[in-house]
Amino acid sequence: MRKVISPIIYSVSLGLSLVSVVVFAQGPWAESYQLETLGQYGSAVRALGPVIEADPAHEFAILRSAWLKYLDGDYNASIRDYRHALELNEQSLEARLGLTLPLLAQRRWREAAASAEAVLTAAPWNYYAHIRLMVAEEGQRQWQTLAGHAREVVARYPSDATTLVYLARAEAGQGDIQSALRTYAAVLERIPAHEEAAAFVAANGNQ
Repeated sequence: MRKVISPIIYSVSLGLSLVSVVVFAQGPWAESYQLETLGQYGSAVRALGPVIEADPAHEFAILRSAWLKYLDGDYNASIRDYRHALELNEQSLEARLGLTLPLLAQRRWREAAASAEAVLTAAPWNYYAHIRLMVAEEGQRQWQTLAGHAREVVARYPSDATTLVYLARAEAGQGDIQSALRTYAAVLERIPAHEEAAAFVAANGNQ
C-alpha cells in the first residue's frame, strides 16, 4: 500500500514575523489519521497494525482501533477493542464512553446504559455519558425516566439544545403535547433552524 505522507504546519517565530514551515510526517500514526480523514476507516485500522504487533498492550492504539472500527460499522470488533482497553485500564472513562457507541448502534440499550452509568458513577455530570444514557432510555421508550433525567441535565446545561430535544421527545412520548411544544420552542430559541423542533411546532401548534 502506498504510504500516505501528511503535512504538519508549524509557525516559527523569526524576529517580529511568523514563518510557516511545512513538515511531512510519516509513519503508521500519520498514515492512520490521513486515511481517517479520507473516510477509509478499515485502512486506517490496518495502518496501526505495526504499532499493535510491536506492543499488544498499547492502550491508545487499541482505543483508536476501536473508534475506527465503530466508524467503519464493524461494531462487534469495536466492542471487543473497547473491552480490551478496559481490561488494560479499568479506570478509563474514555473506553467506557467509547463502548456506548457501538452498543447504541446495535440497539443494545441496556448494555449501553450500564456503560454510561459506570461513567457517571465516577464523573456524575459528564455531558456525553448523560446524552448516551438518554439515547438508551429513548430506545427503550422509558418516557417518564427520560423526562426526569433530561430535566436534571437541562438544569446543569441550560443553553444546550440537545438535552431539550430529549426532554421534548419524552414529553411527547407521554402525550403531553403542550409541554413538548414549550420545550421545542426553547430548542428553536437556541437553534432557529432545528428541523425536528420546527416540524413538531408546525404540526401541533394549533392544539
